[in-house]
Amino acid sequence: MDISIACTLTGPELAERRRTILDLVRKASIRTRRLPDGYSYEFQTNADTSEQLKRLVALERQCCPFLSFDLTEAANRIRLDVTGSPEALRVIEDFFGGRDTE
Repeated sequence: MDISIACTLTGPELAERRRTILDLVRKASIRTRRLPDGYSYEFQTNADTSEQLKRLVALERQCCPFLSFDLTEAANRIRLDVTGSPEALRVIEDFFGGRDTE
């Protein structure tokens, strides 16, 4: 079964998501690395960032079923891997950022 590469949010919903969560998460990222099928984002460990990332992942899983999210928390870092098909790479780069910052 093929999954369409399209977010189900309307334009205003997407703008709200960017304003309330996505922009904050992008600013909090301390490292971005390209993966074969997406990107890995690292963050400093703190309760606020952890909660924002959990909320973002829960919301994105609802509107973008063509993406996979893996959130891993360690003592001093939180890592979010966002992956998908080659066709989904542009969406990942646009929404979450796509420049290596190592």
